[in-house]
Amino acid sequence: MTTTADHTIPDASPIVLEKTVVRSYKTPILLSVVAALSIVLYVVFRRGGDTTFTFAGGRIAASLPNVVLPTTLTCVILTIVLVVMAALSWWLVSRFASVPLWFSGVFAFLFVLAFLTWAAGANALPLPITGLLLGTVSLSVPYIFGALGGVISERSGVVNIAIEGQLLGGAFLAAVVSSMTRSLTLGLIAAVVAGVLVSFLLAAFAIKYYVDQVIVGVVINVLVLGLTNFLYSQVLTKDPSMTKLLNSPPLLPALPIPGLSAIPVIGPVLFDQSIIVYLMYIAVAAVYIGLFHTRWGLRLRSVGEHPQAADTVGINVTGTRFWNVSLAGAIVGLGGAYFTLGSVGSFSEDMTGGQGYIALAAVIFGRWDPIRATLAALLFGFASNLQYTLAAVGSPVPSEFLLMLPYVVTILAVAGFVGYVRSPAADGKPYIKS
Repeated sequence: MTTTADHTIPDASPIVLEKTVVRSYKTPILLSVVAALSIVLYVVFRRGGDTTFTFAGGRIAASLPNVVLPTTLTCVILTIVLVVMAALSWWLVSRFASVPLWFSGVFAFLFVLAFLTWAAGANALPLPITGLLLGTVSLSVPYIFGALGGVISERSGVVNIAIEGQLLGGAFLAAVVSSMTRSLTLGLIAAVVAGVLVSFLLAAFAIKYYVDQVIVGVVINVLVLGLTNFLYSQVLTKDPSMTKLLNSPPLLPALPIPGLSAIPVIGPVLFDQSIIVYLMYIAVAAVYIGLFHTRWGLRLRSVGEHPQAADTVGINVTGTRFWNVSLAGAIVGLGGAYFTLGSVGSFSEDMTGGQGYIALAAVIFGRWDPIRATLAALLFGFASNLQYTLAAVGSPVPSEFLLMLPYVVTILAVAGFVGYVRSPAADGKPYIKS
């Protein structure tokens, strides 16, 4: 005790704040399962011979020399490394430490490298790495646009299940408008408008009328699917003359960037693309900077985390959510245009094939961060393209497994490699002003 003239003051004792750490065995279990699968595939069912990786250049870039690896030895070494990393993840969790995301990323990369070496070994043709990466970027474009739209919408507090409908609507309207006007610019604008119109439905029912956001998103997807299928069968394809008028859009040309497009491997993959891919690069950077380094992003995140607090400081929660859901729809709609203007060259029934749901998985895998969601979308695009590449080189992997590969990767990524995630606190919760 400390005594003064008038008071007796107790000695100050230090305050100790205890931090509770919860062990999560989800990631170590998944890594162990993958390591065990590696032992079965690459050791028990090992393949002999050599695996050849080719790095052929594109239209402008030069080619790099081939890389030849002994199939069995490479797979066994990589399997040992995977087993050690799985054991290390158990050690980290036992010490109440989380498994870092980069650790899981390195583990996944090594497993993929071992799988490619095993699948393209023996009598298979050389594996074209440049073509594999080029196809990955091409197939990832709708995923990335969809994931960016999902990040914006969910950061504002609205679950965007309607990504599939926004992609499909953008693909349809882009094909029709571009076919009628022969203008690619108007086709891209029409895709943006289609995405906004679909998002208006989501915003109106979810924000204004407080309808369950998951249910209304699914209903919108079914509505857009049924509407576009009806118009396709009754308008676009019923008469050959109408098909030529309404469903024969021009394709976006490739626009190589001088200098950068000549870089081996990277040049053809990233810098010899169409304008919509370059718009994707800009969108990723703009969403990231806007979300975390601008007043707009601060307001957006505030209504998604604590709408009541945002309301008390004068932020219009309903208006902010409404307009940002519309912005998300515009971005996703632009991604839908890639199907008809950047890839296929015409619209067909259900041409998105559930890719909007995979984009939603990329949002979760990316922890509602635009950069991480983009990387997740690239992973899913790689899995989608891998089935075509392995089939082309004569891999013995069953075709049925190759068809389900993108969805298997999606499940594994969201279930285990992502670890513990926390969505925005008010995500999916309607705000009723008191």
